[in-house]
Amino acid sequence: MPSEDALVLLAIHCKPDPSYQPVKEPTTRRWHARTSGGEFEILTTGAKWYDTRAKIGGGGAIDLAMHVLRLPFVDAVRILIDRDRPSG
Repeated sequence: MPSEDALVLLAIHCKPDPSYQPVKEPTTRRWHARTSGGEFEILTTGAKWYDTRAKIGGGGAIDLAMHVLRLPFVDAVRILIDRDRPSG
């Protein structure tokens, strides 16, 4: 799952920054997100992500969920599975 998609699933509020100009990778986007774990400024490129405030990054939706929700691995996986399921 791309980190952008995961961030949208995990956040209470999430929006891309239209004024952001990538420096290295042209597909990088900057997001402002609020979760139950706090407020974040996250750069995303494919599966990779980087928290500019905490100066920490990772790869994949599980790492991102663990970081922004401050959860252990198993709980992060459960949250992603539950939120990725179509409702109905």
